[in-house]
Amino acid sequence: MPFSRLAHATTPTAHIGLGLAAVGRPGYINLGREEDLPPVRSVDALRDRTHDLLDAAYAQGVRYFDVARSYGRSEEFLADWLNARPDTDDVVVGSKWGYTYTAGWSTDAAQHEVKDHSLATYERQRAETDALLGDRLDLYQIHSLTPDSPALTDKELHAALAEAAAGGLTIGFSTSGPAQADAIRAALAVRVDGEPLFRTVQSTYNALETSAGPALAEAHDAGLTVIVKEGMANGRLAAQNAPDALKVVAEETDLGCDAVALALILRRPWAGVVLSGAATVTQLASNLHAPVVDLDADQLTRLATLVEDPGTYWERRGQLPWH
Repeated sequence: MPFSRLAHATTPTAHIGLGLAAVGRPGYINLGREEDLPPVRSVDALRDRTHDLLDAAYAQGVRYFDVARSYGRSEEFLADWLNARPDTDDVVVGSKWGYTYTAGWSTDAAQHEVKDHSLATYERQRAETDALLGDRLDLYQIHSLTPDSPALTDKELHAALAEAAAGGLTIGFSTSGPAQADAIRAALAVRVDGEPLFRTVQSTYNALETSAGPALAEAHDAGLTVIVKEGMANGRLAAQNAPDALKVVAEETDLGCDAVALALILRRPWAGVVLSGAATVTQLASNLHAPVVDLDADQLTRLATLVEDPGTYWERRGQLPWH
C-alpha cells in the first residue's frame, strides 16, 4: 500500500494532500475563483500556478497529490512536474476515472464533464492516464461512486480492476451525493475471488456535511485508507463566506477559518489524508496550519451546530455555478 509510508510519517503536514481540481481547468464550482486565479486562465498560466502549488506543498511536507481525468489537464500538469524531478520518489499519486472532461478549456461550456462508469470508459481512461503518469501512478479511483452506479455490480469491471491491483496499482473509489454512506458500505462488500477490491475511499466530509462519518469509520476499520475531499465545502467555509460560528472560533485560535475547518476533520481517527484544494500558495500555507489547531470541547460543540441536512447540503452544492 503506497499510503503506508504516509501513515507512519512524523511530519504533521504529511496527512494533508493537495488536490488539483481547482487549478487543472479554467472553470470549477469553488467560490472565490475570480479573485484566486489569474484573469487570463490559459493553459500555461494554470500550469505555472499548479507547479507553484506543487513546489510549495512538497517543500512543506505534503506527499499526496490528487488528480482526475475530468480535472482538465491536471494529470498533464502533475506529470510535467514529476518528470522534471525524477529523483522525487517519496510522493503518492492518485487519479480518478469515470468522468470525461468535455468543457474544451472553457468556463461557459453547456456541460463540463460526463459520467460513465463502464468497463469501456475505464479501459480508455486508464490508457490516457498511463500515457501521462505511467508508473508514477499509485492509486486509481472510481470517480464519484453512488449507490446506483453500475460499477458496484459489473463483474467484468471488477475483474479488470483486480488485475490492475495484482499488478501493483492500488484501487479505490470516491463518493458524492447525499447517499455517500450507502455507496461506501456497498463498495466495502465488493469482493473478487473472496478478497476486498477497494483499498481506499475518498469522500466529502466537512463542518457542514458529516453524514458519511460512520461509514468512513467502518471503512477505516476494514483496512481502507480514508481520504477526505471538499473539507472547505467548495469555499463555503473560507473566511469571506464562513458562518459566524466558524469565524468566532477562528478568531479565538488566531488562525484562519480554513485551518479550523480542516483541523476539525484531522481530529477524526479514521481520516488518513485530508485534501487541500488551495488555488493559491497563500491559501495552501494557511491550510497547512490545520495540524496545529487545538480545539477545546466548547469550540467543538459550537462548530457542531453548523451541520446541515445532507439533502440540503447537496442541493445547494448542485446549485453552485461553474466560474
